[in-house]
Amino acid sequence: DFGRTRLLDEALDPLADGMIRLRIDRFALTANNITYAGVGDLLGYWDFFPGPEGWGRPPAWGFATVVQSNATGVFEGSRFYGYFPIGEALDVVPARASPRGFVDSASHRRAKAAVYNHYLNTQADPVYEAAFEPEQAIFRPLYGTGWWAADCVHQGKPSPRTVVFSSASSKTALATAHQLRRLGEARLIALTSARNVAYVRETGLYHDTLPYEAVASITTEAPAVYLDFLGREGQTAAVHRALGANLVRSILIGATDWGSKPGGVRPPSVALTGPKPEFFFVPDYATVRMKADASLGAAMLADLKSFCTASRAFVTARRLVGTDAILEAWARLAAGETPP
Repeated sequence: DFGRTRLLDEALDPLADGMIRLRIDRFALTANNITYAGVGDLLGYWDFFPGPEGWGRPPAWGFATVVQSNATGVFEGSRFYGYFPIGEALDVVPARASPRGFVDSASHRRAKAAVYNHYLNTQADPVYEAAFEPEQAIFRPLYGTGWWAADCVHQGKPSPRTVVFSSASSKTALATAHQLRRLGEARLIALTSARNVAYVRETGLYHDTLPYEAVASITTEAPAVYLDFLGREGQTAAVHRALGANLVRSILIGATDWGSKPGGVRPPSVALTGPKPEFFFVPDYATVRMKADASLGAAMLADLKSFCTASRAFVTARRLVGTDAILEAWARLAAGETPP
């Protein structure tokens, strides 16, 4: 029950040798955090910051300052971007420390994808700009997924002439559309809820915007690709029927409608017209692509920096302070009451 929350006030243990203590200064709450909960069992997101029996501590991206260090190479007062629990402090075991940052080598995190365990020193981070901390906290992990998803679509053969998005107002979908517009000539078609049609259209990122109810009226040019950020089986089936023989790829990326599919991003349980949906997990995909072309990492970061500036045209960060505000924000997100 993601709407059921409680706040714990616990004393911190003395800091052990080889560890550092981070004071969490700022983190982002978006629908992405609810997705982490929705796929927490499937993809192990509950494992990063274990909670008491029967409870989970949702992860969030943000910034923190070292307030105590018993580790070599990480100094008090340094500020880092990374993956944190929703709380005031986090103790980690830094490894491979350098001026650029470190990796948390705590035993329960070693088997996790590296992207979640890296903490980046803001003084050496080429993307960091103090004035854009809110946008970086909100978009950095989502933009990475969107950028690599766009790369995945662009690398596909044959190159698509049409790309259809579900949950087109989601931040990852916006990032994907932004990058696909830069990469090629594909026509981008947005599907969204009726209440978000005007918002999605006004972002200027898509060529056409339709409510879900109008999916049957989609006109596409082959070959077409479907990017599913929604995870609603009935909608996936409707898109497959509407695109028919023009559909060459169907890619599962998100589950913004996590309530309709417990467990999150999973292959549909119903028979579909056309290609079998494929699951896109960015840490795996990016690792393979980076081995083939090491320059892609720097390219993604450069594009992220420009996107943080561009994002202010369609997303305004709200700054909330205090435990009551945090719990209220979580409840609104879990109930689907937060506008895009």
